Amino acid sequence: MAAIAINTMSQGNGFQSKKKEDVDNKDNLWSSILAEVQNSGSNKLPSNKNVLVLGDNESGKTTLIAKLQGVEDPKKGSGLEFAYIDVRDDYRDDQTRLSVWVLDGDPGHANLLRFALSSERFPHTLVMLVAAMTTPWAILDQLQSWAALLGDHVDKLPLNNDTRQQCRHLNVKKWQDYMEPGDELDPGSPLRRTSRNLDDDTDNLPLPEGVFSTNLGLDVVVVITKTDYMSTLEKEHDYKDEHFDFMQQWIRRFCLQYGAGLFYTSVKEDKNCDLLYKYLTHRIYNLPFRTPALVVEKDAVLIPAGWDNMKKIGILHENLQSMKPDDYYRDVIAQPQTNRKCITREVEVQAEDEQAFLARQQATLSGLRDPSRSPTTRNQASLGPVIQVVPFLMRACF
Repeated sequence: MAAIAINTMSQGNGFQSKKKEDVDNKDNLWSSILAEVQNSGSNKLPSNKNVLVLGDNESGKTTLIAKLQGVEDPKKGSGLEFAYIDVRDDYRDDQTRLSVWVLDGDPGHANLLRFALSSERFPHTLVMLVAAMTTPWAILDQLQSWAALLGDHVDKLPLNNDTRQQCRHLNVKKWQDYMEPGDELDPGSPLRRTSRNLDDDTDNLPLPEGVFSTNLGLDVVVVITKTDYMSTLEKEHDYKDEHFDFMQQWIRRFCLQYGAGLFYTSVKEDKNCDLLYKYLTHRIYNLPFRTPALVVEKDAVLIPAGWDNMKKIGILHENLQSMKPDDYYRDVIAQPQTNRKCITREVEVQAEDEQAFLARQQATLSGLRDPSRSPTTRNQASLGPVIQVVPFLMRACF
């Protein structure tokens, strides 16, 4: 009996220990869930991020931002416009607002940059350089001009050297750590990065030729708008595919210089606008972006920062028949001559001083009263009303 009692007690203790283990596991599960919620709370989307948009007037800046906002009726401002884009992270069920500053296309408003890009906002700002396909001959000049203006402003910011170098270093790391979508799942991919060497500069590949020859310390995205106008350039200005390839290779070389991504967009035909929004949230908030580079359709080019190099750009050179890759941009993409009709301008008539006019009329009328200069009776009759009206006008004026 004693043995049976001992056996029964041991079975009871085993049941109790198993029950206790289940309770502990349940407690651990809840603890892990609470820890996950706590960690996700600390990883909320920041609210201090900014986008600065630079470009000439009529380049489509305001319309593009309105499209990213989901606004159908954009309102153009002047000087320095401010807007915001709602950003949502469905994975973490979080949302925030991305501030957007749009500078007027007149370089004379460059002094307003101090409000949009201060030393405090510098580490949290992405810059969009915008140019339109409606004036293809001016695209490269506009991009270079705005980049130079931006560089001058950055040089004048009261940034300490550590902050400036950290931002530049981060730009380089983002470029070097770029992976084609899917490569992160392939252990044999040469582009694969591991968590061990992400912080090890010695494992990073050297920068390709021409990349970051000018490192502003700012994340830059080049956006070519109104690409639907390419069909008009083909019909009315006899543009061929090699013209667009020539333009693209120069723009991509510019992007390499500043380590920038490149997007060809059309709000009218809704091309690449959604992808641009996702790319911005990827670069700013590190949200997923799984779209590879797109270079097949000439009006919907998409090149993430870190993908391009001179070898890939060289593929476009094979299509250039009547021009060379290093030809001066405006010699090949020349501004068309407009046939202006001669306009006959009317001679501007200077208005006579009112008092001088009245004085001259009074002198004329006084001469008519002189008998030696008196006109015929018929003329006196015809001038009678005038003689009566002019003194009245003089009294009214005085």
